[in-house]
Amino acid sequence: MRRSAAGLGAVLAFALLSSAALGIESASKVEKTFLIPASEGYGVGDCLTDASSACGQVVANAWCEAQGFASAGSFGVAAQDEYTGAIETAPVTKRVEAPIRITCQD
Repeated sequence: MRRSAAGLGAVLAFALLSSAALGIESASKVEKTFLIPASEGYGVGDCLTDASSACGQVVANAWCEAQGFASAGSFGVAAQDEYTGAIETAPVTKRVEAPIRITCQD
């Protein structure tokens, strides 16, 4: 039993070293999308609603870093189908601003 476990360990070690030498990544890229209310109170909504703004990229990167991610992959106004309550089932008396979407990545 010990011999087979040691042999299996050697095979696993060889496989890991081989994949590293070939440049094969063992972990997949992690992304997570956050939805932030447009009127969150910090005054950064103007930067984040324009996906081409320089201040928006800085703010989005800071948000992602605060959440434990490396950087922001994209940001902007969330599409209507990306947040809860977007599908109208009854007449809406009060129009709600679309939230801001930030997609963070490792």
